[in-house]
Amino acid sequence: MKLKLDGIGIFVNDMRKMITFYSEVLGFKISEDKNTSNVYLIKDGTLFMLYPRKEFEKMTSTKFNYAKGINGHFELALQVDCYDDVDSCFNQVVSKGAKVVLPPTTESWGQRTSYIADPEGNLIEIGSFNKNKK
Repeated sequence: MKLKLDGIGIFVNDMRKMITFYSEVLGFKISEDKNTSNVYLIKDGTLFMLYPRKEFEKMTSTKFNYAKGINGHFELALQVDCYDDVDSCFNQVVSKGAKVVLPPTTESWGQRTSYIADPEGNLIEIGSFNKNKK
């Protein structure tokens, strides 16, 4: 059996707010109307899906527990070209409303990294291992 990663899904409370964040703040491309129940976005060839929590629970006949506030269940890692781009991208997304979790920091392992959170508290890393543009 061969399993192939097809996409990443997040179960959301406020679909409109999350669509706006991922499309307008982070630049994900939405592939259909914003008013659909399940929303498919694309980032660098990867499918990223947003599903309403209540609809998923109804479909599966299961009640799930969801973290509140900024949570550490997973992170989405976004890569930029170099250290300077970490800082500028971080500042840009924060100016558009992203929640600051960790401002740009150069770590001992050589990565310049930063963390923001989406409107529902999911962690997003913006980082690079390249000091200078190539």
